[in-house]
Amino acid sequence: MYRTLLRMPITRSFTKTSLLQQGQVQLDADLSTSPPNPAPEPRVSAGRKRQKNNALKISKEETKNPSGLPDIEELAYNKVNGSAVSSEPPANWEKVLEGIRKMKTLEPVYSLGVDETDSSLPPKERRFAVLLSALLSSLTKDKVADGALQRLLQNGLHTAEAIDKADEATIKDLIYPVAFYTRKACNMKKIAKICLTKYDGDIPSSLDELLALPGIGPKMANMVMTLGWFNVQGICVDTHVHRICNRLGWVTQPGTKQKTSSPEQTREALQRWLPKEEWVRINPLLVGFGQTICTPLRPRCGMCTVSEYCPSAFKESSTSSSKSKKSGKR
Repeated sequence: MYRTLLRMPITRSFTKTSLLQQGQVQLDADLSTSPPNPAPEPRVSAGRKRQKNNALKISKEETKNPSGLPDIEELAYNKVNGSAVSSEPPANWEKVLEGIRKMKTLEPVYSLGVDETDSSLPPKERRFAVLLSALLSSLTKDKVADGALQRLLQNGLHTAEAIDKADEATIKDLIYPVAFYTRKACNMKKIAKICLTKYDGDIPSSLDELLALPGIGPKMANMVMTLGWFNVQGICVDTHVHRICNRLGWVTQPGTKQKTSSPEQTREALQRWLPKEEWVRINPLLVGFGQTICTPLRPRCGMCTVSEYCPSAFKESSTSSSKSKKSGKR
């Protein structure tokens, strides 16, 4: 999610991508604030689960979730107690990161610039725009989310007051076709009301309070803390970071050698050994790598200069081609 941030002004053509490309992040090494572990969910019978799932079916326009992962807001945040849960870093991790940095195919698939002629957003408005960007980005391609944010900005809907006064149907139309746009429009209205009543139109300044907002999960909250408040509280882990860290063998479930099963488990495992100075840089680095070389399907291991350090190298790509050959024979 992030590159480095922000000595250049943020303008009304603000996008998540352009924000991440501007200036230098002011890192805060204090990671002492962490919310408590969530209470376990009650067990539900299979019949009741089916009824609940049927009741929660979303409209056909909201089923655009190619990753098959749950919405990020459904992932619970778990406490990582710094040195108390630290673990040994994997072998050659520094060589791998340096090798990925040196590859020249790491530019994002697209890039949106900043129109320097536009007037810059005041700090409070910029922070709220960061929060909107995080909410829109869940399970949505960056280009689609950035386009939705631009339409909100063009219509003056980038403050808590403006979102609170706007009609929900208008917001829904402006942010379409982001994934779960109906739910996100509803959550935007709720968030705006909370920000107005509790924070004088600003956004929460702690991870705990951000996680309490409707629709905001760990990935979003960590992104907002870093980009909005320049306060690094954790690693921002999306599907690219989750996938690549598992392929490299960098993360496992606690007490086992099994791969982590969710981005949140990956975040916890990474934070146990990755130095804090890498917490911001690792996301844009692995996202670019995952978009161009270590892709979800048929990773381009032959182009990768760090494949010698990867236990998964050439395995997934060869499996995919062998499956294709078998299906062709039938």
